Amino acid sequence: MKTIHILNGPNLNLLGQRQPEIYGHATLEDVAQTCAALGNSLGLKVELSQTNHEGVMIDQIHAARHTAAGLIINPAAFTHTSVAILDALHTFDGPVIEVHISNVHKRESFRHHSYVSLRADGVIAGLGVEGYQAAVRRMATLLG
Repeated sequence: MKTIHILNGPNLNLLGQRQPEIYGHATLEDVAQTCAALGNSLGLKVELSQTNHEGVMIDQIHAARHTAAGLIINPAAFTHTSVAILDALHTFDGPVIEVHISNVHKRESFRHHSYVSLRADGVIAGLGVEGYQAAVRRMATLLG
């Protein structure tokens, strides 16, 4: 069974509590359980993590080089600011899918630019937490 990692950036630990009008009422634990079940049905082991620290996310990407066949990443605010995360993603050989819960293109202009998209094999935005499930399905296809 191939392993995929779902990496989540700052403030996603508050999913379900923070701005539910934008991000919905599901928690990150709900996302983890749904994705694990879906992944299992598709022959994938799903490991989900969250950090509020850029360096920790970079370390997670580096570690995934040895443990994961693919990455799904919601870098949250780091999307728009972190060349360092982009550089780390360039060291990962497997597929990368970028996920955003909200439609970032319908929000503030600074959210329209993503450094991560320069490495991502696909980008999913605006599907709510269902975007994670779409990403798991796509990752299963990419990993064959």
